[in-house]
Amino acid sequence: MQAPTETGQPRTGTCRVCAGPVVQFLDLGRQPLSDHFIEPGEIGTEFTYDLLVGQCSACTMVQLLEEVPRERMFADAYPYRSSGSAVMREHFERTARDLLDGPLRGTDPFVVEIGCNDGVMLGTVRAAGVRHLGFEPSGQVARLAGDRGITVRNAFFEAATAAETRAQHGPADVVYAANTMCHIPYVESILKGVDALLAPDGVFVFEDPYLGDIVDKTSFDQIYDEHFFLFSAGSVRAMARHFGFDLVDVQRLPVHGGEVRYTLARAGVREPSAAVGELLAEEDARRLTDLTTLRRFAANVTRIRDDLTGLLRRLRAEGRRVVAYGATAKSATVTNFCGIGPDLVEFVCDSTPAKQHRLTPGRHIPVRPPAAFAEPYPDYALLFAWNHAEEIMRNEQAFRQAGGAWILYVPEVRVV
Repeated sequence: MQAPTETGQPRTGTCRVCAGPVVQFLDLGRQPLSDHFIEPGEIGTEFTYDLLVGQCSACTMVQLLEEVPRERMFADAYPYRSSGSAVMREHFERTARDLLDGPLRGTDPFVVEIGCNDGVMLGTVRAAGVRHLGFEPSGQVARLAGDRGITVRNAFFEAATAAETRAQHGPADVVYAANTMCHIPYVESILKGVDALLAPDGVFVFEDPYLGDIVDKTSFDQIYDEHFFLFSAGSVRAMARHFGFDLVDVQRLPVHGGEVRYTLARAGVREPSAAVGELLAEEDARRLTDLTTLRRFAANVTRIRDDLTGLLRRLRAEGRRVVAYGATAKSATVTNFCGIGPDLVEFVCDSTPAKQHRLTPGRHIPVRPPAAFAEPYPDYALLFAWNHAEEIMRNEQAFRQAGGAWILYVPEVRVV
């Protein structure tokens, strides 16, 4: 599993949080940009990198050992849309209402979102008449947010842009980020920016995939270029303290296969909730950040790869048709690590227009609109968007009625 160096040892690196030593425990192979769906003429030109995962021996932060330049990942044509799922739209509406009923209840409150995407969360904030600003570096989705009436800045959030925002708009009561903090290796600049922008009693709230759920479910596809960090409560607390903050609250979330919402405040300003101590104790009891636990996770990843490719090859040999459902960013990790291409999966159905009629990153499986799924139905559908399984299966009941079956690989390979 581990990519050896010339001396036969796993690679090491330097922690982007505390500068401690990072030791590799998982090698997911050479990978392309996970959200770069290409035209046929672009085959052979893709950027690739080594997807290696390690852990800091000092602060326990799990992180990638190779950083992909942010301008490559979040270019103008970045295709992901936060509002593309009904489940996620409802989630962000609830999130906005929670903020409006909580830290944004004061006089003339101000909220800043890091990575606001198409403005789905800030839309509810705007409708409530609350001052807001979204940072979104990808041009196309920033323009979508602007078209919805969201105040958006097409730029990366960092120390310099945060200071400019403070000078122009005043302090923020809340800085919020969803599925964004884990993307950002330059965490020092982010937290210095948060420190410069927040009001004295303001809070920084962010939610990202949770290491505990990834380990429990062996959901290794949550690891890709955009997910530089895999957070636990322990590593977030260490990160917060390193930059003068406290971890004051945590909340488990069911979305995206399991996330945690973390709330940070300036050191000594707020008393940590009971939930913080409970989650830290749970992580200690299960030895979540022990290298032994993480190496066992790596071994489970290998087992799932072998089980999934074995099943797909058997179905192919039997003459069965298999297509995939959901051209997700995380599916790039699965297809490239497992060696799944058009020889095993005919095409992928996806509702995102920017991905349709293109090829998946690295393995070049054709992406087709949802209508292709029923023309005619395949025998099996490999569900890459497994975190939306309930919503998808509810919408595709006719597939089951026609005799089709779903292939899932989280937490284990199975046919349902």
